[in-house]
Amino acid sequence: MAETTVVHLLRHGEVHNPANILYGRLPGYHLSETGKQMAELVAKSVAGRDVTALFSSPLERAQETVAPIASSFGLEVTLDERLIEAENIFEGVSVAGGNGVFRSPRHYRHLWNPLRPSWGERYTDVVRRMKSVIDTARDAARGHEAVLVSHQLPIWIIRLAAEGRRLPHDPRRRQCSLASLTSFSFEGDRLVSVGYSEPAGALVGRPAVPGA
Repeated sequence: MAETTVVHLLRHGEVHNPANILYGRLPGYHLSETGKQMAELVAKSVAGRDVTALFSSPLERAQETVAPIASSFGLEVTLDERLIEAENIFEGVSVAGGNGVFRSPRHYRHLWNPLRPSWGERYTDVVRRMKSVIDTARDAARGHEAVLVSHQLPIWIIRLAAEGRRLPHDPRRRQCSLASLTSFSFEGDRLVSVGYSEPAGALVGRPAVPGA
């Protein structure tokens, strides 16, 4: 029988963002105190698993989320640009109430094609880079488990692709909560199942900024 390998995609914890900015790839956004608690809860939830490889988006919030796991397992973390947040033209814009982007007519020219999407990185490009890093992690942890810390949109898009669903979607319907795990199980190189869990679900409060 083929070896079973599990690749867990972990969304980072809550970020300190009192101005409710769509921060995207901007530097300087760190976990809130609640976010740090979330990271600790996730580390405890995977402590008994056979994790042998850790990868992380280079953004601060992702590195801070993976840190307790790295400490628990005594593993080095590989920073990988392929796990970074999706590019978005609205970085730095207030999304207060979830509608800030749509209140200004100057933004309308970026909203012409939600299927691409026209305001940021193509969904197909996100799928390509996420599949590539998952393949790398699967090979690194062959027969064991890997944890990859990324962001909501990249995780959700690769899950849609893996499950054969359409990539254009309503961001409000993403099943990818803060500090959640989306787990891809492989037999050899063949994907056999996709699971989802929320180890820090009890700490998740108001909805976070979509795509964060």
